[in-house]
Amino acid sequence: MWCENCQSYCPNTGYPPYREGGQAQFIERPISRSTPNHNINALFAYLNENLTALHSTDSLTERLSMSRSTFTRHFRKATGMSLNQWLIEARLQRARELLESTDLSITDIAEQSGFHSDTAFRQHFLKKHKISPNRWRKQFQIKDV
Repeated sequence: MWCENCQSYCPNTGYPPYREGGQAQFIERPISRSTPNHNINALFAYLNENLTALHSTDSLTERLSMSRSTFTRHFRKATGMSLNQWLIEARLQRARELLESTDLSITDIAEQSGFHSDTAFRQHFLKKHKISPNRWRKQFQIKDV
C-alpha cells in the first residue's frame, strides 16, 4: 500500500511491494454465489456447505429435479463456467482463506477445501496462481496467526 499520495511504500501492510519470481498478478474475481434462479441459489448454498463431498452433474440434477441439459444450461448461464470449474474455484477460494488465516498443514487444507489429495490441490493451485500454496501462505498470511 502506498502512503502520502503514492510517494512511498507503507511497510505496515505486510505485503511486499513486488511479486516474487514468476508469480502471476492476482485479482480475485468472486465466483457466482447468487443468481435470479432460486434453484441455482439453493444449489450454491448446498455446494458451499458440502465442498468436501464428491459431486456429479447427475447427482445434482436429481437433487434439483432437472434434466442434465437444463441443469448445465442454467448453471453455465448463472456462473459462466461448468460445474467442475466452479467447484475447483470454490475449493481454491476456501484454500486461500485457510492458507491466509490458519497454520494448518497443506494436506489438511487440501482436505478441508474439498481436494481429495494434496497433489491435486497443489496442481490446481499452481496452475491458477503460478506459485505454490506454501509461497502463497508466506506472502499473504495474516501476521498474528
